[in-house]
Formats: sequence, C-alpha cells, structure tokens
Amino acid sequence: MRTGESILSYAARSPMSETDRELTDHERHLARWMLEHGSPDAAAFLPQLELAEVTPWRCPCGCASINFQIRGKPAAPPGAHPIADFLFGDDETLSGVFVYEKDGILSGLEVYGLAGDAPKVLPEPEALRPFPESARRITNG
Repeated sequence: MRTGESILSYAARSPMSETDRELTDHERHLARWMLEHGSPDAAAFLPQLELAEVTPWRCPCGCASINFQIRGKPAAPPGAHPIADFLFGDDETLSGVFVYEKDGILSGLEVYGLAGDAPKVLPEPEALRPFPESARRITNG
C-alpha cells in the first residue's frame, strides 16, 4: 500500500492471483443481517448477495475485510458507498463494520478499528449496534 492510500483504493488496484470462493456461512449470515438492518436502500442488494463470491484479495493490515464479486456482473469500480454500517465492541475494542456498494454493485464488507487495530475476525450480528445519531450527523454533513 502506498503512503496515504486508502484500503479501498489499494484493493481496487491489487492483482488477484487466485480464484473467487463462496462466502462462508458466517460471512453470508453477517452480510445478510447487515443488509436487512442497514440503510433504507440496503435491502435492495439482498438478491446480489445470493450471487456473491469472495475475491482472493486480502487487506495488507490482516483485518477480516472481504471484497465481493457478483456472478454475472462486472467487477465493481473503485470506491465505496456504505449502505449498512454498525459499531461493535466496548470502549477498549471499539470497531466498525460496513457493507458497501459502488455504482449499484455490491462490493464488499469492511471492518476497521476505532480504538485500536482493525479486527482480524468478523463480528457476530448480535454484537452489532447502530451508530449514535449524533455521529451520523457529523459524518454525513
């Protein structure tokens, strides 16, 4: 990764040397729950989740983030539009996770650390909670 480059930009330009794989049951369950409980537009991406595969890309930081390739669709262009974002953990382990799309294509699931390193494993849906409304107003302008 280049200095100042975002994880998502790095992911978009990183070559893939292996083949895509099916989502694990946990990955599919988590992404489905997030889409069902995310923004008003998030549920519209549920049909794409049924066609999603995980690309071989791995984040250089070692976190549990994954990129999707939707069967029958082109690769999503670089960039991200979060459609389902949540917090998990306590004050010492506070982290976030979001499902994102770009140009109408379900693109991936990103985890990130707020109080420390990004998580190395995906959270359970039961551990997720929405962002406080005050934080949404700050981040959404």
